[in-house]
Amino acid sequence: MITSKELREKWIKFYESKGHVNIGAVSLIGDGTTGVMFNVAGMQPLMPYLLGKKHPAGTRLCNVQGCVRTVDIDSVGDATHFTFFEMMGNWSLGDYFKKEKTAWSFELLTQVFGFDKDKICSTVFEGNDAVPRDNQTAELLMDLGIKKENIFFLDKSNNWWELEGTENTPCGPDNEWFYPRHDNPCCDTCDVNCDCGRYVEIGNDVYMQYKKLAGGKYEELSSKNVDTGFGLDRLLLFLNGLSDGYKTDLFDGAIKYLEQVSNKSYDNDQKAQKAMRIIADHTRTSVMLIGDKNGILPSNTGAGYILRRLLRRAIRYCKNLEIPSTEICGVAKIFIEKIYDEAYPLLLEKEDYILEEITKECKKFESTLASGMKEFDKCIFGIQRKNAFMKEKDANYVEETEISGKQAFRLYDTFGFPLELTVELAEEKGLSVDQKGFEEAFRHHQEISKAQAVTAKGGLAEQNQATTNYHTATHIMLAGLRKLFGDKTEQKGSNITAERMRFDFNCDHKMTEEEIAWLENFVNQAIAQKIDVVKQEMPYKTAIESGAYGVFTAESDDQMVSVYVIGDVDKQICGGPHATNTGDLGTFKIQKEESSSAGVRRIKAVLR
Repeated sequence: MITSKELREKWIKFYESKGHVNIGAVSLIGDGTTGVMFNVAGMQPLMPYLLGKKHPAGTRLCNVQGCVRTVDIDSVGDATHFTFFEMMGNWSLGDYFKKEKTAWSFELLTQVFGFDKDKICSTVFEGNDAVPRDNQTAELLMDLGIKKENIFFLDKSNNWWELEGTENTPCGPDNEWFYPRHDNPCCDTCDVNCDCGRYVEIGNDVYMQYKKLAGGKYEELSSKNVDTGFGLDRLLLFLNGLSDGYKTDLFDGAIKYLEQVSNKSYDNDQKAQKAMRIIADHTRTSVMLIGDKNGILPSNTGAGYILRRLLRRAIRYCKNLEIPSTEICGVAKIFIEKIYDEAYPLLLEKEDYILEEITKECKKFESTLASGMKEFDKCIFGIQRKNAFMKEKDANYVEETEISGKQAFRLYDTFGFPLELTVELAEEKGLSVDQKGFEEAFRHHQEISKAQAVTAKGGLAEQNQATTNYHTATHIMLAGLRKLFGDKTEQKGSNITAERMRFDFNCDHKMTEEEIAWLENFVNQAIAQKIDVVKQEMPYKTAIESGAYGVFTAESDDQMVSVYVIGDVDKQICGGPHATNTGDLGTFKIQKEESSSAGVRRIKAVLR
């Protein structure tokens, strides 16, 4: 049986033997330049280099990249869906092309992984009016020994890659590799096009040989790229002859732990099996997101909301297993200490922090869940009682089967129930939710909240000149902290009154006296320079590209945001009030520096 650690090692060693440089993995968290919250594909972080930028490591690259996708989160619970997965990749940036790549993929599959060449199948692009059929790849595959009848020409929707909605960008055909699970076809025409599940896609080689032009036209590129992606989780499953992704070594320890603490059987209890899969998957992804080098915490917006949703869904399924939600920490320890200890060593360094944050969310949601479930049950009872009463009066009465939008919003607003949770609970009761009505109630609530939120911007307890000055000072102080500890330093919380500021930020150590003195001096120098504070309005994407940063998460790249510029000192996206000139702030003094939580420090300071 091949383990996940062995598979990662085999992939990297193979491509290093072909002159590739292992560039390692980047953060799971989107940096604002790719338009998505998380890295959802191994090639995504390399997009600038596939579009022409020179990579510092050269033209032959490889890695194993963690990815997070939550678009099909509701499918997690079956045997094959995961929210976190790893993509094994290698790239040629204007270096080798089809001849070398087909040969290496074939060599990897047959000589390293032991696939039978007579069973390997492949799909290639069939061509269309704009681009010719990819006969070259098909001929190279046959020269390697793949049977002609095992090569299938498919259309653009299957074997073509390009960035949607763009022009003058690389694109091209791809070559997908398939292998049968078994030798028993479901019918006479059973092949890679059959949906019976016999054939599994195990990898994909994209050949970026064209430039997409205006009007649906394409031209050949002089410098061509190769982008390869093989799913580690899927290939691991296949190499071990399994059909259940939760039986590989990636999940085996977590599932056994859940069986032990719940005294339930994964194989013999379908309800328990689904719960164990969801808890294991969501815990793994939560560990990865909190423990990432750009780690996030549960919140009510952006990527933090996705993390909160994952954790809270796992917590709810602990109820199905009749175990305390804090057992999630036991599952998390297995992933940190036994499964990803070598591939993701940062998880071990941040273990206490990760477990503490998971515990906090468990405790917070336990109370929410208890009170919210009572209210949910009241909704269900009300519907059932109304149906019974009306049925007695009118035999032709059509029973009500929907929780109203107002009821769903009350569960959200008063009891902290995400809409997704209400929908999921309702489905278990055979009911639906008026989601359109929920959205209308939510919009109405937002309109009211906006009118009340002016004084809450920027962590201000009230809005006056004193708190406005303090808010501007936090911007300058954070700029100093980022100079001290690097650009990964971020605001983790802020509370400002007319008398003082309190500011939380990520940091792995207690600040030294020298660091505190340097930070005070940095802020006071900016104040002494009497710099104008300039507000600029621009699209979110433009703000990020211009070097602005902040905790704000936009709904789209085009959303207009406010950027406050303080000379060369700071440039932040912010919705709070600001002083017009740093000279108005007075003298900055740090009164206390202390721990706020694991991995988070707190500064208390005053302006005099």
